[in-house]
Amino acid sequence: MTKVLSLLWLCGLLLAVPALAADWKMDPAGSKLEFIATFEKTPVPGAFKEFDARVRFDPDKPAGGSLDVTIKVTSADMNIPDVNKEIRGKDWFDYAAFPHAEFHSADLRRDGKRYVARGTLTLKGVKQPLEVPFTWTAGDGAVMEGEFTVKRGAFGIGLGEWAAADVIGADVKVKFKVKLRKG
Repeated sequence: MTKVLSLLWLCGLLLAVPALAADWKMDPAGSKLEFIATFEKTPVPGAFKEFDARVRFDPDKPAGGSLDVTIKVTSADMNIPDVNKEIRGKDWFDYAAFPHAEFHSADLRRDGKRYVARGTLTLKGVKQPLEVPFTWTAGDGAVMEGEFTVKRGAFGIGLGEWAAADVIGADVKVKFKVKLRKG
């Protein structure tokens, strides 16, 4: 009888393990994706108003997880009408040709007290490897939060007269807070 109970317990444990890596869907109301460029060394904030994140994640075993983010680039808002008009063009985001950006990662790892998603960012038709560090806070749902820096020139953002980094900085900081619910 003890062997049967042990076998049943082991089977139950094995069946439960795949369920630990939960599928999470973004709650748009509690989520934000911001970016901070610099103009003459002064921070100029903006935000992507429309994006979606889907996560398969177990904080205790991140290796089996994945992160997929789709950004509606046309939702970029820098709170300055003239700038918003300018960034639509070919020298910047080129909304007509590239209305979306994507980040995909199937390589999630623990890094001390935080995690890192290693994947590929596709922006303006250019694919570049990217590491996205984040923290994970679970409760009723979960919150994924972090920041990283991208080189705008690597993606062809700010061409022509804007290519030099003396007026518009080369680095753009990206900050995110994604509220998630099991889905």
